[in-house]
Amino acid sequence: MTGLGRLARPAPVAQTEKCELCGQPLSDEHRHLLELNERRILCACEPCLAMKSGLENYCPVSTRTLWLDDFVFPDELWSAFQLPVGLAFFMRSTGTNTVVALYPSPAGATECELHLESWDKLVEYNPILLDLEADAEALVVNRMVGAHQHAIVPIDECYRLVGLIKSTWQGISGGSAIEDAVPKFFDYVRDKAGVI
Repeated sequence: MTGLGRLARPAPVAQTEKCELCGQPLSDEHRHLLELNERRILCACEPCLAMKSGLENYCPVSTRTLWLDDFVFPDELWSAFQLPVGLAFFMRSTGTNTVVALYPSPAGATECELHLESWDKLVEYNPILLDLEADAEALVVNRMVGAHQHAIVPIDECYRLVGLIKSTWQGISGGSAIEDAVPKFFDYVRDKAGVI
């Protein structure tokens, strides 16, 4: 009888995402806003995105994805950033008026301020970084295994990667969380950037 009872109950309805500002239902392809004070990503409908984008505390997340095949990042310059892992994203923060690096950890995104001389040297090697949109996008770097990979991606994509790693982290070292998530993420970025 319990089996029949389960069949008689209606199937659970799929939850639609809602705008975090007005509560309206959102499509799967909705945009995001960055709430700058808490650096929180908010799902937003087009009207809310348009209304809030001009306000001081909100920034629309970038839509640009660029794969950087010819990016110059010498090993000694990477060492100067003193990051404990070979995966990080770099963004210009208007909140701190500096460039920060964030890297995945079991607690989420761990942030560290950069030595500006090192960042300036990286920009000198790669002038495309002059166009990096503050708060809205980031340079993401993968130096974990194999050929180094570099791309400019919307900031919400960086936090998506961190969330994916955090949600699958196992034990002290992370287990296979990073090994599984990172190659998939960079394949996705290459595809989104239109790189064949």
